[in-house]
Amino acid sequence: MRLSFASLALVVAVVFPGSAQDTEERKPQQPQPMGVSTGAPHAAVKDAQLRPITAGGFVEGAPVVFLDITRKTGLDKFLHRSGSPEKKTILETPGSGVALLDYDNDGWVDVYLLNGSTVAAMKGKEPAPRAMLFHNNHDGTFTDVTARAGVANERWGFGVAVGDYDNDGWPDMYVANYGKNRLYHNNHDGTFTDVGEKAGVTLGGWSTGPTWGDYDHDGLLDLFVPGYVSFDIDHPPVPGQGGIAASSCQFRGVSSMCGPRGLPGERDHLFHNNGDGTFTDVSQKAGVWDPQGYYGLASLFVDIDDDGWVDLVVANDSVPRYLYRNRHDGTFEDMSYVSGFALTDTGIAQASMGIAAGDYNRDGRVDFYVTVFSDDYNTLYRNDGNTSLAEVTFQAGLAMPTIPFLGWGAGFMDFDNDGLLDLFVANGHVYPWVDGRDWGTTWEQRPLLFRNIDGKKFVEVAAATGSGLADVIPARGAAFGDLFNDGHVDVVLNNMDSMPALLRNVVSNGNHWVAFRMVGSGKSPRDAIGAKIFLTANEVKQRADVLSGGSYGSSSDPRVHFGLGSATRVEKLEISWPSGKKEEVVVPHVDRFFTIIEGKGIVEK
Repeated sequence: MRLSFASLALVVAVVFPGSAQDTEERKPQQPQPMGVSTGAPHAAVKDAQLRPITAGGFVEGAPVVFLDITRKTGLDKFLHRSGSPEKKTILETPGSGVALLDYDNDGWVDVYLLNGSTVAAMKGKEPAPRAMLFHNNHDGTFTDVTARAGVANERWGFGVAVGDYDNDGWPDMYVANYGKNRLYHNNHDGTFTDVGEKAGVTLGGWSTGPTWGDYDHDGLLDLFVPGYVSFDIDHPPVPGQGGIAASSCQFRGVSSMCGPRGLPGERDHLFHNNGDGTFTDVSQKAGVWDPQGYYGLASLFVDIDDDGWVDLVVANDSVPRYLYRNRHDGTFEDMSYVSGFALTDTGIAQASMGIAAGDYNRDGRVDFYVTVFSDDYNTLYRNDGNTSLAEVTFQAGLAMPTIPFLGWGAGFMDFDNDGLLDLFVANGHVYPWVDGRDWGTTWEQRPLLFRNIDGKKFVEVAAATGSGLADVIPARGAAFGDLFNDGHVDVVLNNMDSMPALLRNVVSNGNHWVAFRMVGSGKSPRDAIGAKIFLTANEVKQRADVLSGGSYGSSSDPRVHFGLGSATRVEKLEISWPSGKKEEVVVPHVDRFFTIIEGKGIVEK
């Protein structure tokens, strides 16, 4: 049986003395970073069977939230591969993302899984691992359609973002690689064409988690692409050579792969959509070109200050995070430190991997959750308005449970349809050899799910033995969406060097829901990325945003989903479109999907 977190406090108290309640609330002193980690070593946390809590702590008889149905669905045909099993270089360790998109517009979400590669494949000495696109068959199974669709990538893939950049009503995909990136244009017939070269967005270094958003209000989606490490595959970094300190190639004093700290970073790029199938790199002009050369891993366009213009956040590894406020004139103001987002409230720069965005406390403003390296805690930022973010991780009860884990993809999702956004976190270490150390962390790790309690605190949901929450896997990318059109949000994980995991949401509690496919018109992007939807039911107001990217290198179901609890009707639905148009729509029923077109309301059911 799993030890409760209160009882685990006895173990953790070795590092944080005090009562169990004090342990939850007390913030650790500023750690002294060791090697590539940004946190200090912590005492091992183990379960009743003395397993590291990252690979144990399962509860017999606990309610089952997710079932792993990967093999039943056919997604097990995909096998991720990233370098050698030993992970000798940093290129081999971050892993790849996943996208959920309705590529054929049949009303069912399909799955696109990015693959990594190997040095031998990059040099043409062996077949390259292939990304795979799976068509949703509407019956709980998926069919591999990669060859026909033409989206195998066959490059070292890291991130993917979905967006209809040409406003033709069909979702396109941007794939961020080590090497040249791709822009897959949807041909409307089940196939895609890589137009990256023609569009001018291939780059060529090491790109990571991209995001689409209309930052200049011209009705066209623009593209932001973070850069990670400047890495030469023919001359990988060596400790003590080329100015690389030995400490940049250690974890807890043990020799490991080098980086990212100590290695040169790649610049970030903002591409303006010219409306003719091409893009212009406006990174420096817009003020988001990353002159520091920070190590970007995830990014997201989202309206933080609710002025109707999308802002930009970037998760950087081992260095401060970025938050850019949109100035409405084609440029951004760097508000990273002023906003409070760059560091924790104790002044620590974390090794940030993924970003989740959502209004967890139902105050109408979008909040953020950032996943980080092990020996440190994932951070929750409450949006207090006017681009001011308060780090409230300890107050929300989210700090201590995440310290042994190394987090990647994450998302706010209402798993039980009670009208409050919960948190899901995908985990997995970057050093396979940690399994041989008694440090309380493991290479393969179970995911974490935190239930939202009244918008103020989060409580870990027990990992029922044999359930999807008990999957011990090297997870990386995570995407969220209703794959079975049953009103429940499911999860797809892209796992390092293994098959993916499709975790089907099997919660059955009688709660109601409603979901919307948003379609922009006029001056809004066709897929309505950047739209904000406010729903009121049982006199409680919720917010959802149409987003592209985020998590870790992943893109989730673009339909917005609302859990309604016991409410059987929607009292009000208000929409702020990217164009600036505000609209109120009458929702006739619940427990249904609806399509809303800007200016026309609900047009189909």
